[in-house]
Formats: sequence, C-alpha cells, structure tokens
Amino acid sequence: MPFLKLDEIEKKDVFPGAEARFVHTDNMTFAHWTFKPDTAFPEHSHPHEQVVNMIEGEFELIIDGTSKRLKPGHVAIVPPNAIHAGRSLTACRLIDVFYPVREDYR
Repeated sequence: MPFLKLDEIEKKDVFPGAEARFVHTDNMTFAHWTFKPDTAFPEHSHPHEQVVNMIEGEFELIIDGTSKRLKPGHVAIVPPNAIHAGRSLTACRLIDVFYPVREDYR
C-alpha cells in the first residue's frame, strides 16, 4: 500500500509517557513518536542505523555519552550498536527512521 494516513495507523503505548505509530517498508521503519513532558527513554542499543528528526518540543538525546538538546529542525544520527538514551524536556514529537526494519516494532 503506497499511501497511508498516519492517524489511521494504530497508536502503540511503548512505555509510560511515550506512544508511537509505526510505518514499515521492505527496508525501513519509521516511528512517529509523541512524548509527554519529562519522559525518559531508557539507555539501549540496537544493530539498526537510526536517524532522529525533531518535529516539535525539546528532547535531550545522549549518544555514546555525548548529550545534545534537540529542538525542531534538528536531526541526529545514531550509528548501529551505539549506546543511546533520551528524555523529553517538554511535550514533543519526533520521527525516528531505522534501517533495516525494526521487527520488534511490528
């Protein structure tokens, strides 16, 4: 299906304060996140390359020990297997793109 309407995709509560809608292609996963203020995204790593696209609000992202405050228009690249974590500083929206597909998000 080449055309989708985001608000018709099931919203998933991934953990308290964070929900997402996931779009999967043959090769990539797009995660459309909504965070409540002061929601921590726990430290983790995965074999996927990840590109974080900040849409609205502010989010602190830590990649391999380096912290950056992301605001709308900021983009961050998380290399495969990099240890990273984050925290919403305000209510925020962001889009993560993963390559290859995140099967755990299906």
